[in-house]
Amino acid sequence: MSDRHPVLTMTAISKFFPGVRALDGVDFRMFPGEVHALMGENGAGKSTLIKVLTGVYGSDAGTVTLDGAPVSFTGPMQAAAAGVSTVYQEVNLCPNLSVAENIFIGRQPRRFGTVNWREMRRRAKALLARLDLHIDVTELLGGYSLAVQQMVAIARAVDVRARVLILDEPTSSLDADEVAQLMRIMRQLRDEGIAILFVTHFLDQVYGIADRVTVLRNGRLVGEYPIAELPQFALVEKMIGKELDTLERLDEQAGRDLAAVETGTPVVEATGLARTGSVAPFSLTIHEGEVVGMAGLLGSGRSEVARLLFGADRADRGQLAVDGRPVTIRGPVAAIDRNIAFCSENRRTEGLVGDLSVRENVILAMQAARGWLRPVPRRRQDELVRRYIDALSIRPSDPDMPVRNLSGGNQQKVLLARWLITEPRLLILDEPTRGIDIGAKAEIQRLVVQLSDDGMAVLFISAELEEVLRLSHKVAVMRDRQLVTQLANDDSLDAERVMRVIASGAEQKGRDQA
Repeated sequence: MSDRHPVLTMTAISKFFPGVRALDGVDFRMFPGEVHALMGENGAGKSTLIKVLTGVYGSDAGTVTLDGAPVSFTGPMQAAAAGVSTVYQEVNLCPNLSVAENIFIGRQPRRFGTVNWREMRRRAKALLARLDLHIDVTELLGGYSLAVQQMVAIARAVDVRARVLILDEPTSSLDADEVAQLMRIMRQLRDEGIAILFVTHFLDQVYGIADRVTVLRNGRLVGEYPIAELPQFALVEKMIGKELDTLERLDEQAGRDLAAVETGTPVVEATGLARTGSVAPFSLTIHEGEVVGMAGLLGSGRSEVARLLFGADRADRGQLAVDGRPVTIRGPVAAIDRNIAFCSENRRTEGLVGDLSVRENVILAMQAARGWLRPVPRRRQDELVRRYIDALSIRPSDPDMPVRNLSGGNQQKVLLARWLITEPRLLILDEPTRGIDIGAKAEIQRLVVQLSDDGMAVLFISAELEEVLRLSHKVAVMRDRQLVTQLANDDSLDAERVMRVIASGAEQKGRDQA
């Protein structure tokens, strides 16, 4: 790059929120005529970096330069006016306006003081034709597919003379043909000299389009690499941030034989279960007393599998059996009735109700299962809540304290207590230790061991491989929304093998079925 100069440079960017160091001295640069992938797991700082760049957040330290000149944007509109445009995963346009109106909203061509509709439509049609998109620009945007809406958003960004185009998860809701169309447009814009920042969790797409990749982890820069010089396995290792020789595979404290579980009738058996646009057909069996770990990068489909098993999302194909009997789970209440519990990864938005007390949060699932016309007696509430406050060491131990006042680890314990009082046959834990301190993490891991030893079936989802390998009897590996293999956690299984599957998907489903 000695003969080229970056169009955009971010130097020593830091951003702090109360109790959180979201970015810590991050350097980042983009060159014209390149697709630059920004990679990292949840909480790595990708979204924060983009928001600092586009003026959504102000930085606490560091500088940003555009074409060598210092800039400090006050918001996305000012950034776009300077040539830095963003297209988000959720298209931020107006579906009740026409395609042409969306492209030129706020910038309509005028004649004699009024909007020149004919000129606006002509220019919109020509702009979309440049992207090889031929649609009726007078039709409402909401009448077109999400893929077309993404293209319209890109066309708008390009028309405001974008020098830097930020595409934030643009392919997350697109099918294969739509992704291919978007990739073709990205290559065309790259060849025209635009610098494209591509944020995605799909490894194949990164290696199919990107020229360069920057990896963030825990708010810090891991490094910037030409994509041709970074194998997929190495990229996964840098994102996860674990040295292979330091990972522990077994929970020695528990002294368990992870390679073998006495199995009877499966608690849950999914066969060809799928949801279009969410997760490809998969088959998965979880037995009594078995912990099935689910590994894969963020966006690989782990949470989507959990939501299908719990009925939070409706499967549109495949079969599900509980205790050997075929069932149709149409929603979470039906799942609770069949003794399936689900701790979501989003404990604040999908789990806990911050304004309710610890007691009210703990009994929420039991009360939902009974129906609101049959309230749980207060004496029974007190008995159950006290039992689980003591069993899980929830602190402070005041059942009447608003749950929002508890630490992250104790909030996670409250969520666990809610489901444990329902005495589930299957407990689905989606990232149960994310964002909590090491002491609380160890307590939750020990609890999983105990529940498994007591006969409960557990689906344990975590981005941390050492957790998955320490706790699980077998490991299901997700990649690009497909369950690519299931691996017995015996002496031959180590972190390197799992990460190679995550990176390449080389071990196809069926080769290592547990």
